[in-house]
Amino acid sequence: MLHPETDVTGRNTDIRADMSVLIDGIPYFSATEITKELAVSRQTLWRWRRDGKIPAGHRYRSGQVLFSLTEFEAIRAHANLLEPIQSPNKNQLKLFNGGGKV
Repeated sequence: MLHPETDVTGRNTDIRADMSVLIDGIPYFSATEITKELAVSRQTLWRWRRDGKIPAGHRYRSGQVLFSLTEFEAIRAHANLLEPIQSPNKNQLKLFNGGGKV
């Protein structure tokens, strides 16, 4: 299925209701559920969170971090983000060309 915000075909872009925890009628998703759904490691998710690239989430019982549907979609958008590669340093390319001209 094509993701509307990023035009990327994902593994599963539909968020299943059975994955969520309902709190006052609002679905929240655990970090474990998000990492499985988006196929990213837990360390990657926490690094993005620490660096402010994704929402911080909400602290729940026993310290569990939960994310709202809106936050989950923001994390999905970041996970599917494509960035252009910066122009390489020509001096660095010499290392791979045996010191020859670039």
